[in-house]
Amino acid sequence: MVKGLYTAYTGMLNEQHRMDTLSNNMANVTTNGYKKEGTTSQSFDDVLAVKIKDSTVGYNNVTVEGRMQPGVKIGENYTDWSAGSFKITDNTYDIAIGGDGFFAIEFTNKSGETQTMYTRDGQFTLNAAGYLVNSNGDYVLDENSKRIQLNTALESSIDKLGNITQGGRVVAKIGLTDFANYDYLQKYGENYYSLLQGAEKTNANGEMYSGYLETSNVNVVTEMVDLITISRQYESNQKIIQTIDNTLDKAVNQIGRL
Repeated sequence: MVKGLYTAYTGMLNEQHRMDTLSNNMANVTTNGYKKEGTTSQSFDDVLAVKIKDSTVGYNNVTVEGRMQPGVKIGENYTDWSAGSFKITDNTYDIAIGGDGFFAIEFTNKSGETQTMYTRDGQFTLNAAGYLVNSNGDYVLDENSKRIQLNTALESSIDKLGNITQGGRVVAKIGLTDFANYDYLQKYGENYYSLLQGAEKTNANGEMYSGYLETSNVNVVTEMVDLITISRQYESNQKIIQTIDNTLDKAVNQIGRL
């Protein structure tokens, strides 16, 4: 195999992966509580190049030619956990988290299986039965992992600790959970997170702000600049392949006839 072809090919694969990740960030720029993802690139380990059974060095000899760099490979994806900006909604049940922590949500999949998911998206409302739910209709859980049911006929107020007050008394408290290591959180859908084995829960130090929503932390300008950079790097690898292809064509069809 021509080394340059393989190196350019791996470069194109890597840029395609970066493009896919960036496109997903752009698609979720208006998703409340969304945390942008990034990618890393790694170089393949150097390969020792040798000549074996080559007539130029003797069929019984092995000659070291040096080290060869096979190109780049896709590394790991990572999540940028920095906070997004707040927007004012003046809706009592819209809640933004200032600081660390996640809302606990009772999620039911299409198979009817229920599990607890975690999110920073605090766009909540009351359903017909008075349960506090998110925009997907999933139940918001309190500090004891129970559903929160309120009196729809009474006005509510929510303080920074998540205490919900109706009729002059606290009737529920929204749960807030944090984790010792976010590497044990696995993204599910747009802005849900499920727990991997080994996840350790800790007390959240974040505060809740009623009437606000945390927006996505995706910076559109930065993403557009990265988009242009990725496109140009992809095109550069394409040109390398075209150049090598033209060189091989001349070697086979022109020089080979001499």
